[in-house]
Amino acid sequence: MKDPLLSGITAGHAVTLRVISAAQGRRTGPGVTTVTDVFGLSQKDTSPVSGQAAHEQVVFCADERSGLRAIIAIHNTALGPSLGGTRFYPYDNEQAALADVLNLARAMAYKNALAGLDLGGGKAVIIGDPAKDKSEALLRAYGRFIESLGGRYITACDVGTYSEDMDLIARETTYATGRTPANGGAGDSSILTAFGVFQGMRAAAQHKYGTPSLKGRRVGVEGVGKVGHRLVDHLVEAGAEVVICDVSERAVERVRARHPQVDALAGQQDIIAADIDVYAPCALGGSLDDDTVAKLRAGIVCGGANNQLAHPGVEKQLAERGVLYAPDYLVNSGGVIQVADEIGGFDMERARAKASQIFDTTLKIFAIADEEGVPPAVAADRLAERRMSEVGRIRAIWLGH
Repeated sequence: MKDPLLSGITAGHAVTLRVISAAQGRRTGPGVTTVTDVFGLSQKDTSPVSGQAAHEQVVFCADERSGLRAIIAIHNTALGPSLGGTRFYPYDNEQAALADVLNLARAMAYKNALAGLDLGGGKAVIIGDPAKDKSEALLRAYGRFIESLGGRYITACDVGTYSEDMDLIARETTYATGRTPANGGAGDSSILTAFGVFQGMRAAAQHKYGTPSLKGRRVGVEGVGKVGHRLVDHLVEAGAEVVICDVSERAVERVRARHPQVDALAGQQDIIAADIDVYAPCALGGSLDDDTVAKLRAGIVCGGANNQLAHPGVEKQLAERGVLYAPDYLVNSGGVIQVADEIGGFDMERARAKASQIFDTTLKIFAIADEEGVPPAVAADRLAERRMSEVGRIRAIWLGH
């Protein structure tokens, strides 16, 4: 009988679905199915490390009574256990959720590598409306599924999940970060995510304009939720002129109440067409497609959203138009740096100091791109892949225990 969780997956990808872990060759526990034959959904997703599959493990989790339907994807553990947030989102169907979690997990592998962390890439999605479906029972059930993976996946906050949610998840697993400070956690990771994006934007300004100052630069921020509204704080403090848009009127009103000088536009298309120096996508991914790039007036793209490039080749279009693109998984890595610091006992100053290095890393990526004649996104991929390959290789050295 076909698992209802998998109803959106075509038969060609569902050959071994109800079973089986490639690593363990068995069902991993009640309600958990490990899947290894769904990767035709992302055929262009290639491995950064020779000899490894595109994704190591995909786990479908279901708990009928709480309403939990979740997917955990582990892309790569060459550098260590996978770390990535849990997204709680009302996907149109399971196939859309699967495609998103696969892309996000891959991005986390590259993000963690480029951030200099000894962590692999993973991600999870919970299918549902967090405003209606989230409950203590659901989150704690989800925590037990994470625990069943034995540390291969460490979770954190993402769209639709918050530090208080991580506190509940952590009651069932030791592999949850981003908890509240009251519970020994790093708190809201959007703090250093926004800080890192700001550092990346300063580096982009340095490369394009010869100065890291954003004073007088006009920045369009699409999405002023967790990360976007904090980025606006940094930009206003730096003397930038800021315009914003968001699907939530309440989010816009919150920013305007704090910064009355910030202008609000109707939507993404208005931001794209505006006379701005920097476009900062901070909502959901895929904002940079063919149409957007053709209309974009900004000279720099640097924002907090994941997977900003709608498809391969967009990075080349940006370069051909003279638009400097700061790779998303590089500049938004401040959040993962923050929660990763929690693993060894959190210290905000130490985490902030590491996140400030995003400025130098971004400049390094731009320099490599210029030297090798490739878009910055390609240069970033190459540097991340090199670290995963070279540092990951040493784990093959036998330690004798």
